[in-house]
Amino acid sequence: MADGLDLDEMIQRFRDRAHAVKSRPLPPIAGEERARFVRQAQLDYQDYAIIGDAEASLEDGILTLRIDLRHNAED
Repeated sequence: MADGLDLDEMIQRFRDRAHAVKSRPLPPIAGEERARFVRQAQLDYQDYAIIGDAEASLEDGILTLRIDLRHNAED
């Protein structure tokens, strides 16, 4: 599996997914269902964005994602 894995493309797919979740229109729902949908969209965006910010490496068949979760004072 590792032979055909393009790490840059993989990371880009996660960035694209994060963008898609962020720009996804809200379906015509209300109440608790709406709250669940919004919460799930927030979690999906967070997960995709975190991986989309990763630095990926593949060494000896082991995929490593390096993700800096430290708060950046400039943000």
